[in-house]
This record gives sequence, C-alpha cells and structure tokens, in this order.
Amino acid sequence: MRLGVLDVGSNTVHLLVVDAHRGARPLSAHSHKAELRLAQLLDEDGAIGPEGVEKLVSVIQEARQAAEDKGVEDLLPFATSAVREASNADDVLARVKAETGVELKVLTGAEEARLTFLAARRWFGWSVGKLLVLDIGGGSLEIAFGIDEEPDAAVSLPLGAGRLTAGWLPGDPPDPDAVRALRRHVRAQIARTVGEFRRFGAPDHVVATSKTFKQLARLAGAARSTEGLYVQRELKRESLEAWVPRLAGMTTEQRTELPGVSEGRANQLLAGALVAEGAMDLFGVETVDVCPWALREGVILRRLDHMGSAQSLQSL
Repeated sequence: MRLGVLDVGSNTVHLLVVDAHRGARPLSAHSHKAELRLAQLLDEDGAIGPEGVEKLVSVIQEARQAAEDKGVEDLLPFATSAVREASNADDVLARVKAETGVELKVLTGAEEARLTFLAARRWFGWSVGKLLVLDIGGGSLEIAFGIDEEPDAAVSLPLGAGRLTAGWLPGDPPDPDAVRALRRHVRAQIARTVGEFRRFGAPDHVVATSKTFKQLARLAGAARSTEGLYVQRELKRESLEAWVPRLAGMTTEQRTELPGVSEGRANQLLAGALVAEGAMDLFGVETVDVCPWALREGVILRRLDHMGSAQSLQSL
C-alpha cells in the first residue's frame, strides 16, 4: 500500500510518501518539504505565536493535498519537540485538526528515540550486535541503546541544533565566549545520561542519524547524497574535532559554501557539531556510521508491523 508520513519537526514539515508492505523495505515515492523552524517561532512564554500557527496550518494543508495527489491510502501525521514543548500545544493541535482535518500525534522524546532505534536496527540488521544510536534534531538529541529492536535505554535531551542556536549563539559569527558556554552546557547535559547507558556494556556498533550528522559527515569527506543510500558513510571524531573551531569562526553565509551544507541549515550547523562532538567524546566513540533511515522510517516500520500482526491473527 502507499503510506504517507507527515513529520512536523522543529525545523521542517516533511511529507514522505512510500510504497510499502510488510516484509519489504519501504520504497520512497515522493518527498514534500517546507522549512518552518517552529523551534525559533516560540514567544517568551514558550508558545507558538499567531504567525507560526498560521504558517503551520498552511503547510499542513499543502502536505495533506500533496498526499492525496500522490494516492496515499494511510497518512501517519506526528509532531516532535517544538509542538510537544509549546505552552499552547493543545490549542495549536485543535486548530490544525479543525482547519486541515489532520490530527497530529505528539510523540514523546522517548518514543522518538525508540522509533529511530527501530529504523537503525532494521537498516543494519542483527549482525551488528549491541547498537548505540545518536540522533540530533532541531529541538532535541535522542540517544538509544540495545541489542533487540526495542532499546534497553532511550533518552531525549533538549539539545537540538535549532534550539541551541536560537538560545545560545545569536551572533554571526558567534562570540567565542558564547561558543565555550554552549560547549560546557551540552557536555554537562549529556554527561548526566552516560551512566544510564554504561550499565548495559559497550556498544558493538554506533550509528548516527539526522541531517546534522549527514552534513557533518559530508564535510569530513563522506560521499554525496547523489551517490545513493547504500554507500557507506561515516564520521570520525578526529575529523569532527578539527571542524568545530573552523565552523565557529565562520559566518552563516560562509558555511553555505561548504560541501553538503544547505542554506536553511547553515546557521545551526555549529550547535549541531558541538552536540555531535560532545556525544561522541563522552560515550567514547571514535567513529559513527551514518544511517539513511531515521524517525520517519521508524514510524512506517512500526505501522507495517502492526498491520502484519492484525493480518496474522485474521489468518489463524
């Protein structure tokens, strides 16, 4: 069947349309994106302002129409940290449903981490053993660890690249003292969680997902996205540590000229790099493999699993 996943994230609203059935890998059929930056549209009270709500409603209407145009049979709409943490989240969700007919499911941070972990596990398979997954979004950092498809530990920290850029790095280029302060903050937040994961032992394989890690890997020499999903891409901590001070000294415009860096993400790349560097250092990780699947694919896989379970029961 043709499924659609509507991901209302902190940076973008992304509709992914796939052709899928249980037991087979989902095949991408269409992608529709709109940059909204909800995490940066919150007012002083933590609410999504009227302009942000109007934009959100408009973008979701466009995405719903695109899904219908592409023949989507089942639309799976969800929202992550920007909506989850907005002080007026209930009002926003009610208005979206009233004006678009789309009922957004708000994922918890732990659900984000578990679904992303599921996608990474399915992509790399059982042979990689115990898996540690790192995912940097616009509003949060998700970390998950385990040997099965359901992680033994999963946490979400408010360390998204967009959130940190807006709150800690207002300058362009940023003030060096602000960069150091953010670095201390990031590492203190991550360090609080390390012990929770270490009790399960060392990972056999470490995986990173998200646009931030993909761009950082590209800077470090990984293959372009045009070379396909199945080309192995990795990011070494040594390379990342060399890039962080370079990114800190650049303006947003200068970063857009770097390989693989999009104009819409250039301003928050430094914050993302500080989070990636801190996570890899504190978890003792030298290299991460970049996984092309992440949260959206995890949502699709979970939906297909549920469909398969229902069909199995009916066939008994």
